[in-house]
Amino acid sequence: MGELGIEYCGEWYEPEEGGTFSIGREGDLAIDDNPYLHRKFLSVAKDNGIWWLTNIGSRISATIADSGGGMQAWLAPGARMPVVFEQTRVIFSAGSTTYEFDVHLKTPTFRQDPLSVGDGGETTIGPVLFTETQKAVMVALAEPLLRRDGTGYSALPTSAEAARRLGWSQTRFNRKLDNVCDKLARVGVAGLRGEEGKPASNRRARLVEHAVTSQLVTSADLPLLDQLAERPEPATGRQSPVRAAAAPVPGTVSPVSRTTARGMTRNS
Repeated sequence: MGELGIEYCGEWYEPEEGGTFSIGREGDLAIDDNPYLHRKFLSVAKDNGIWWLTNIGSRISATIADSGGGMQAWLAPGARMPVVFEQTRVIFSAGSTTYEFDVHLKTPTFRQDPLSVGDGGETTIGPVLFTETQKAVMVALAEPLLRRDGTGYSALPTSAEAARRLGWSQTRFNRKLDNVCDKLARVGVAGLRGEEGKPASNRRARLVEHAVTSQLVTSADLPLLDQLAERPEPATGRQSPVRAAAAPVPGTVSPVSRTTARGMTRNS
């Protein structure tokens, strides 16, 4: 592999210095023949000694994160950010499909320190608390992505499909989804609220991208789905909050990108 490589569906691509590598429905990396995906959505190019990832689309945003889940950013149309980690994960959704690929850099500019784990085995990234059922909402929506091994693509469940997976009514699922999105939006997670505070039209996709890249949910949480599906749905009652790994507050990446991450130190 050269200085920078892109891994998607088990295949490797190496952008050349001095050129622009395009990613989308068509381009140097043809992701998928999906009409909801731009012909050219993202580009990778080296400028002044730094590799940059740029959103050259007009409608879709991408979630960018380091492999340890300590940094996350939302790459909106027209924005760009430097590729500075040894492994950077890119997740985005087009229609009902979610895509994922990794960018590998041989000489990373930054190093991500491991997240601290307490004596109880809990990893704390932020102050958000979720009930067991609220966490189950995220796991149910992210299940296809969590069960897939490696980069690639997966279908995003509808709310009705996720509700059936948990053995819930859709009304109950939607209420829990509202609660989860409201909690994350209050701590600065972008893309979960639309205009005037209303739910965003693609909030399920954005929630999955955020929950997976920040390691809010992992494959270790999958047994929770069967556990809750076996329980009868309660008519009323409240749950006590349980701690789940909450994501760092991501900033919207501006055209002149600023990357900040917890525990991130510059290599000498």
